[in-house]
Amino acid sequence: MARCAAHSIHLPDAFTLGVILSILLGLFVPCRGVVAVGFDWLTNAAIVLLFFLYGVKLSRRSVVEGILHWRLQTLVLLSTFVLFPVVVWLGRGVLESLVGTALFSGMLYVACLPSTVQSSIAFTSIAGGNVPAAVCSASISSLFGVVLTPLLVGVLFSMDHVQGARVGLEAVLTISYQILLPFALGQWVQRLLKPWADRHRLLIATNDRFTIWLVVYSSFSSATVQGYWAQLSWVQLTGLVVASLILLSAVQLIIWCVCHLLHFCHADSVTSLFCGSKKSLAVGAPMMLAIFGKLDNNLLLPLMIFHQVQLMVCSNLAGRWHRTAQIRGQRE
Repeated sequence: MARCAAHSIHLPDAFTLGVILSILLGLFVPCRGVVAVGFDWLTNAAIVLLFFLYGVKLSRRSVVEGILHWRLQTLVLLSTFVLFPVVVWLGRGVLESLVGTALFSGMLYVACLPSTVQSSIAFTSIAGGNVPAAVCSASISSLFGVVLTPLLVGVLFSMDHVQGARVGLEAVLTISYQILLPFALGQWVQRLLKPWADRHRLLIATNDRFTIWLVVYSSFSSATVQGYWAQLSWVQLTGLVVASLILLSAVQLIIWCVCHLLHFCHADSVTSLFCGSKKSLAVGAPMMLAIFGKLDNNLLLPLMIFHQVQLMVCSNLAGRWHRTAQIRGQRE
C-alpha cells in the first residue's frame, strides 16, 4: 500500500487537472463584459471564504507547539521569507536573462510568498519527516505571510522599480477586509465550526481547489481578451521552467547544507526542506488581487510554473526517500 502511494503521487491529481482545464477554458472560452464582472465578484467572494476557512482549520494549539521547536521553525521562516528573496535578487542576472524583465517581476513575487500547507505536509509524511512540525511550519508560514508578503513586495518591487504594487493604506485595508478579517473571524468561531470542518475536510479541500481554479480561469480569460498570449513566446515559457528549477535547486541545496551544519536529524531535515522551499499558489493568487488590485499574468504565470515544478521535484524526492526508508527497514 505504501509503495503504491509513493508511485501514485507522480500521476496528475485532481488539482493539477483542474488547473489545466481552467487554463484551457480561459484560453478558448474567455468570459467578457457582464459575465467577466460577475466572475470578478465570485472570485473575491471565494477568496474571503478561503481565508475564513483557513482561520477555522488552523489550530492555535498546533501553532504554540510548533513554536517550541524553534530551530526548525526559524529555519523554515528564514528560508521562506529571507533566503528566497536573496537568491532571486543575487541571481537576477541569470534569471532575468532566461525569462525577460516583465516575467522576472513574477519571480520576485514568488520569492515573497509563504509556504504551501497541504502538499508540504503530504510530502513530509511520505518521506518519513516530522509531520507535526510540518503542520506547524506550514501553518505558521501562511500566518506570517499575511503580513510579511505585502511588506516584502513593497521593498523588492520598489528596489526593482516595478509599477503596480499598492503597499500603502489602500493595500493594507484591502488585505485587512479580504484576508485578515475573514481569517480572524474564522479563529473567533473556531470552537463552534471546528467539529464541522473536521467532518467536512473533503468539502473544504474542494473549496480551496475551486478558488484557485476560479482565479486561474479569470486571469487567463482576461489575458486572452487583452491579447497577452500573442506577446509571449515558447522561449520565455521554457525559460520560466529552467529559472524555476534553478531557483528551487539553489534554495533546497542551501537548506540541506544548513540542516547538516545544525546537526538536524533526517526527519527534521526533510521537514525543513519541504516546508522551506515551497511557495503557495493558494495564498499567492488571492494576495495578488489584494496587493496589486488585479490579476497580473506576468506575476501569476511564474507562480503557476514554479508551483508545478516544485510539485514534480518534491514528489521525486519524497518518493526516493520513501523507497530508501523501505529498503533500510527490510535490511533491519
